[in-house]
Amino acid sequence: MSGRCPVPRERARSDPRWADVAATLAALRGRRRHAVRIVDTDCGCGTLLIAALAHARSLGFTAIEGRGLDRSPACLGRARRAAAALHDPAIGVAFDATDVATALGEEAEAPADILLCRAVPACGMAAGRGVIADRHADAIQ
Repeated sequence: MSGRCPVPRERARSDPRWADVAATLAALRGRRRHAVRIVDTDCGCGTLLIAALAHARSLGFTAIEGRGLDRSPACLGRARRAAAALHDPAIGVAFDATDVATALGEEAEAPADILLCRAVPACGMAAGRGVIADRHADAIQ
């Protein structure tokens, strides 16, 4: 949560978590799921979250909800603008400037299908059914 924004959306697939995101979404669709909820705890400008939402739609999900969390208002503004370009009524996304621990506590009441994070905080395990953490987070930070 440094306030810097990640690479452009077309490079989301180079994120070390992308393969796990794509595999988890495919597995959920394989179980005939039509709805999916994805939370990104360090979303920056929304690069990975927006790509995951669009990928879910391309797999045939018809009710897609995303929530991006970050502390940088500048990055969140860019994320909101990027998400507005999705123009798909099947996709709903919100971006919140909030404390991650507090937000994950709220998420634990109705866990997301996919929880994206750089490192898994203790409170994060209850907030998502599938937690996808960056295995290389120590090298990035």
